[in-house]
Amino acid sequence: MVPRSYTHEILIAVVASLLFPTWNYCSPQSAQAWPNASSSRSAAGNAAGAGSSGTSSSTATASKGGSLHGIYLVFPFQNSGPASRLDWLSEGLEELTIQGLSSAGEQVYSHSWRLGELERYGIPTTAKLSRATMLHVAEDLDADFVVFGSFNYDGKNLTIDSRLLRVNPAALLPPLHESGPLETVMDLHTRLMWRMMSENDHAYPLSLTEFSQLHKTVRLDAFEHYIRGLIANDDETRVRELREAVHLEPEWVEPNYALGEAYFTKRDCASALPWFAKVPKTHDRYLESLFSVGVCRLSMNQPDQAEEAFAMLQTLLRGSSAPGVDFPEVLNNLAIAKARQNKFPAAQEDLKRASALDPDEDDYPFNLGLIAMQQGDFSGAAAQFREASHREPDIPEDRALLVAALEKAGKQEEADQERNAALEAFGPNGVATTHLDAKNDSLMHIERVTTEIDPDTLRFEMESAEARAATGGPQDARDTPAAHLRRARQQLSGGQLDAAEREYHVTLATDKGNAAAHLGLAEIARRQGRLDDAVKELLASLEARDSAVVRTTLARVYLEQKKPALARSEVEHALKLAPNYTEAKQLLEYLQNGKPAEAPPKGRPR
Repeated sequence: MVPRSYTHEILIAVVASLLFPTWNYCSPQSAQAWPNASSSRSAAGNAAGAGSSGTSSSTATASKGGSLHGIYLVFPFQNSGPASRLDWLSEGLEELTIQGLSSAGEQVYSHSWRLGELERYGIPTTAKLSRATMLHVAEDLDADFVVFGSFNYDGKNLTIDSRLLRVNPAALLPPLHESGPLETVMDLHTRLMWRMMSENDHAYPLSLTEFSQLHKTVRLDAFEHYIRGLIANDDETRVRELREAVHLEPEWVEPNYALGEAYFTKRDCASALPWFAKVPKTHDRYLESLFSVGVCRLSMNQPDQAEEAFAMLQTLLRGSSAPGVDFPEVLNNLAIAKARQNKFPAAQEDLKRASALDPDEDDYPFNLGLIAMQQGDFSGAAAQFREASHREPDIPEDRALLVAALEKAGKQEEADQERNAALEAFGPNGVATTHLDAKNDSLMHIERVTTEIDPDTLRFEMESAEARAATGGPQDARDTPAAHLRRARQQLSGGQLDAAEREYHVTLATDKGNAAAHLGLAEIARRQGRLDDAVKELLASLEARDSAVVRTTLARVYLEQKKPALARSEVEHALKLAPNYTEAKQLLEYLQNGKPAEAPPKGRPR
């Protein structure tokens, strides 16, 4: 392992002590019961009115006038006052910030993405995070800015304080605050967001009036019901709160989409589809709703309509700011829709493309095997199921289908060998005997439909000059390291390895210590089978910034090189950095169980 220098560590400690006087990872925050939404219904009505504003001195300096375009990560605003009935406003201000930045043409991670990232590290969603922890999470997500803050309601006025943290170089920008009656919270927040953008970027082109026109003003009680629906812990409460929000604001897209998602999560597609239909094509949730509609159509065995949905999604993605980018999840589902209509050659082409884009996923060769079975090509099916088993050796179903296909192909001796190997790996009850025929209806129940897709990556792929043009901001800062890095990530996700590699090298030419660029080059090298080069790039990434995610990735590469001792050392180091990091814990358990080095559990960097 290439260690950081002591000078580097001391420098980090000095900067951290200045910027982040509270260097704790996270501390638990006691949960408080939330009253019914009626508690603030007296504040209902269109948000209006004015309030006082102010700015205090900053605890750290940051250059003003620089562009604030980039990727934002928003955390909940802490309730620092005695009014526990307003605890919902913590996530409410987070959601308002996300929607405000998105409407202004900025890239911003969603509430659900933040929760997922905290879950990866085993951090409770109710935890009160230090600034250092926020910065750490933002670095791992390659975010450029972090927004956080607090609010206080004294029974008369609501005061909102907001902070903006620049990630690289780390700088805490001056605090901002706005104060006014509770019913003016929408206006207070809009003014706060505009000041955050305009006061820290002298070139920001929008006036307060123009910025305000980008945002929809909704009733406060409808907004409260919407937020309570988002943070509800059970389906019944979630649906009830979201329905009330829609009832109060029928034209507001967000609760309509959230209702569709709530029913979709329950696999109630008949109820979900009408709500997804209310999401217009111009809305940033349209891509997600279109994907979910396609999944529902497959679930309802309407392959023609599923094909239409996924084909439209594919067209939109290919025409985005990153042309040529394909999502393997979309290709997989599109192929299933085509196969159910006996469009086998087109389905196979889509699945082969998906399989090439994601060389670790076993679902794509598995589905190719099913199509080969339907065509009576049992030898071809066996080859695909073998590839699936190679990608995921610990999935009994892959082995069972491989045995069944070999038997259908008349290769009984080979089938017996595979069955014995499976019994040795999974035990006598680990692999069920599979009897299949080539009829579509008999294979449909084991097709592997992708039911989830990363929504933030979908939106980031579609983030383009159109959104930036709406704000009058720069069309594309094409020569900045951040711009090259984002194009590289887009190209890597689309399987354009050579183009991605060029962009990563351009990034490193101007920012030699860019940890994300080294991580991207490592992923390219790993996909191309250049494991020594992958290790070299991962070590360079760690030299720039230590990370539990990168160390876990390095451990997986060491496993591919059949170096379990080095792999264990890295994963143990990862758990020292992030003791609750789920993927590292799973990998360590895998190593401790003495599984074969060539069969690590699936996982790779985003």
